[in-house]
Amino acid sequence: MSDEARLREEICRYGRSLFERGLTPGSSGNISLRLPDGGWLVSPTNASLGFLDPARISRLDADGRLVSGDKPTKEIPLHAALYESRGEARAIVHLHSTHAVAVSMLPEIDPRAVLPPLTAYCVMRNGATALVPYYRPGDPAVADAIRGLSGRYSSVLLANHGPVVAGESLEGAVFATEELEETAKLYLLLRNLNPRMLSPAQVQDLVSHFGLRLPEDHGHHDHG
Repeated sequence: MSDEARLREEICRYGRSLFERGLTPGSSGNISLRLPDGGWLVSPTNASLGFLDPARISRLDADGRLVSGDKPTKEIPLHAALYESRGEARAIVHLHSTHAVAVSMLPEIDPRAVLPPLTAYCVMRNGATALVPYYRPGDPAVADAIRGLSGRYSSVLLANHGPVVAGESLEGAVFATEELEETAKLYLLLRNLNPRMLSPAQVQDLVSHFGLRLPEDHGHHDHG
């Protein structure tokens, strides 16, 4: 099996896993992988992540033009902007996962750090997650909003829409997206209960021990 064929199968396998666990319903969500030649593999438009066909996955060249496969997702500008600003990114996962979407609608959310440091793994896998204002799905303006973050965030939450997470591998992007959803679920369960967060010193210990790169000003924010 060629490397590209293996990557196509990988997109389908992870897409099916995300769909079967209810993390992205219907034909929502999309996955992309950056290839060594600068092109991409990306899930097609109006395709359920649970039923992707490896042969029909969209193949784009380095300029974003369709080379083969079905018409790609309309969220291409979103993916392109995140790849452009996160040079190390090799895969991006965008879902409409319920708890993350719910958190994106709450009035107290800090756009610089949507979720507080509830667990070590949310810090390790997601760092801080930025909130991007609402844009119509597929609106090219969302790309400018992503670029405005200057590559500081690998994890972004689109208001009233869903998470977009970049990783150095598809596995890494999927795991980080799942961690974001579980942290959002925890936050909703604990909201207004005054839970004990990780302290700034505990977050700094994780940063030092695991060599994490967090956005500036990320710390122990008040999420009343």
